[in-house]
Amino acid sequence: MPEKLDFSIIEDQAAEFSETDLTLRNTESSEETLHRVLSGYEIGHKLRALRLRKKIALVDLGRHTGLSASMLSQLENGKLVPTLPTLARIAMVFDVGLDHFFGARRGRKTFAVVRAGERIRFPDRADSPSPAYFFECLAFAAQGKGLQAYLAEFPQHKPEDVQEHVHEGVEFLFVLEGSLGIRFEGEEHVLKHGDSVYFDATEPHGYRGLARAPARALVVTLPPRA
Repeated sequence: MPEKLDFSIIEDQAAEFSETDLTLRNTESSEETLHRVLSGYEIGHKLRALRLRKKIALVDLGRHTGLSASMLSQLENGKLVPTLPTLARIAMVFDVGLDHFFGARRGRKTFAVVRAGERIRFPDRADSPSPAYFFECLAFAAQGKGLQAYLAEFPQHKPEDVQEHVHEGVEFLFVLEGSLGIRFEGEEHVLKHGDSVYFDATEPHGYRGLARAPARALVVTLPPRA
């Protein structure tokens, strides 16, 4: 059986799930999801700032890239999502790397809002017939995060079904509702509504819901201290 995913890397791996593997909180097409996620990078704003700094008109940029001025204008205004080949072509004209469009804006403090309806609910493993937990990334819109935050739901499971895993750093969990069993160092600890736990995530640990109604918790993971 494949190694169980853990909360520290799950945000990076979420994109690998196909649409059939996802349970969406709201109906959203692939194009809408892509547009929403990429909008956080402000690619259009960066493209426009780069073009104006180089003093290149839309028509001239169109001649260099083979794209119409109308399309470039829509890209700058955020009305179109650029494909990777299109963005690569533009980057070559300006002699910048693709990372120029995906890095954080300089001189701007991080502030990223994630609306409830924007989150997507993932199982811990796409191929699992009985997931150990489901999770929603609470801060996916923020870049360069110092922590990862999730809303997790834990269905009821038997003790023998718990699969332990490890990851770097520490983990904090706050139970929002229900009863949750957490196995740590071979011992199961029962947490109920309002309880919380902070632990070294390099030690094998696992979770399971204890009642018919799934337990729900806020989970925060932090990388090791430098």
